[in-house]
Amino acid sequence: MAIYRIDPLTDPRWDEFLQEHPHASVFHTKAWLHALRATYGYEPVAFTSSAPGTTLANAIVFCRIKSFLTGSRLVSMPFADHCDPLVSSPNDLDNLIAHLKQTLASEACQYFELRCVGATQTDFEQRATLSRSVSFANHVLDLRPNLETLFRHLHKSCVQRKIRRADREGLVYEEGESNEFVRHFYRLLVLTRRRHGLPPQPIAWFFNLRDLFGSALKVRIISKEGSPIAAIVTMRYKRRLVYK
Repeated sequence: MAIYRIDPLTDPRWDEFLQEHPHASVFHTKAWLHALRATYGYEPVAFTSSAPGTTLANAIVFCRIKSFLTGSRLVSMPFADHCDPLVSSPNDLDNLIAHLKQTLASEACQYFELRCVGATQTDFEQRATLSRSVSFANHVLDLRPNLETLFRHLHKSCVQRKIRRADREGLVYEEGESNEFVRHFYRLLVLTRRRHGLPPQPIAWFFNLRDLFGSALKVRIISKEGSPIAAIVTMRYKRRLVYK
């Protein structure tokens, strides 16, 4: 089967394909891919068995990463929690994986990296000769119930007690996407990464995400007596809210 290389940033079929595919996530979107290119210079590429001019039926999207520490590799997707191959059948998966293995030599890459969740990960281990490098936990919270129901189902000591304490302490919640909100978040991020002994991402990464996602991205800040003490960034895509 023929496999085609496409640019998801310019291919007019990409957005519609993501809207229709049930496993498409915020990490497949043009906004995420544009932010990677604008901040780090990573160029996205996708592989599909759908010929040009036809409706996209499947795809795996990557960025090529070059590092003197880890070598050259194709990653799906940098800084993403997960980025499943978007396929509709095991045969699609087999053909795309076989092509990727052949592509490594021509791309001068040492390996390709896939970050998968759910059944897709099991398919890789059972059907392809790929090795698992790391494992992770993917937490999903159903936000459809009302607030009272959600609170009642949270862990009593780990979560409920801390929420009640936050009320007693007079903590204030705010959300927004202004430059000030991004800078407040980044200051806390730098402190956290320093404590963990890790370098922070450049602040341009978060400004690029904000500019490209627009109102779908929110910086959520908790303050005490006017000083931000905790913050997260969330991105909305379809009916999911992703916390980074």
